[in-house]
Amino acid sequence: MTQPVLLDVTKGVAKITLNRPERGNAINQPMADALMDLALRYANEPKVRCVVLTGAGKMFCVGGDISDFANNDVGTGAFLGRLAGTLHQAMTLFASMKKPMICLVNGPAAGAGLSMAISGDIVLADPSAHFTAAYLGIGLTPDGGMTWLLPRLVGMRAAQEIILTNRRVGSAEAADIGLITRLVKEGELEREGADLADQLTSGAVTSMGAARRLLQESFASGFASQMDRELTSITAAGESPEGREGISAFLERRAPDFRKHPKE
Repeated sequence: MTQPVLLDVTKGVAKITLNRPERGNAINQPMADALMDLALRYANEPKVRCVVLTGAGKMFCVGGDISDFANNDVGTGAFLGRLAGTLHQAMTLFASMKKPMICLVNGPAAGAGLSMAISGDIVLADPSAHFTAAYLGIGLTPDGGMTWLLPRLVGMRAAQEIILTNRRVGSAEAADIGLITRLVKEGELEREGADLADQLTSGAVTSMGAARRLLQESFASGFASQMDRELTSITAAGESPEGREGISAFLERRAPDFRKHPKE
């Protein structure tokens, strides 16, 4: 039986590949379960310094496998509750882990596939990629964190249009409006993704984790309270192995070696 998700761990990078290309990498329960297992395993694995998420074949992910929604023994609501609930737990773990996450969008992303595609700290996309909310076309509402992520990335007005009209956003426009980080040249996604992962894993990963947490908290925080969080964070960073190495390297006019100081 084909594995719904593939895993490759190399040089501190855990690359996770959605692997149902014949179904557009549609999310079924086995795929959601596999993502949950990998999130539990690698979110807190110190030897893994970066997580990469991509899709097999020509599509990133078309969202939930609609053929499963009605063809089950528990009813559509209960089925969706388990499927979305499992996916949400996995995405929460990925969002809160103390290491960066890269999404390589190799093709179209729709529904929860769109939610996953834009969940990375850095999102690179192939020119063939396009993005569609898709939910209201089948009478459902967004999941996968879409209503949290979209307004923060593109603004409320654009998020409203994308979700309510199901308008397709092309890859070039996605880069222009901030839905993705950068559009790469055709055929260059894997190479650019590997270069980026190598750059991040060579960096101060513990500090990256703290920075991503500060960014996530900032929208729910006032200016003064956010600066208090920054103060607590930079104080801790200054006493950390990474902080000591970074400062020493700067004063000694050499490149820091953060790999010798693994995450605490």
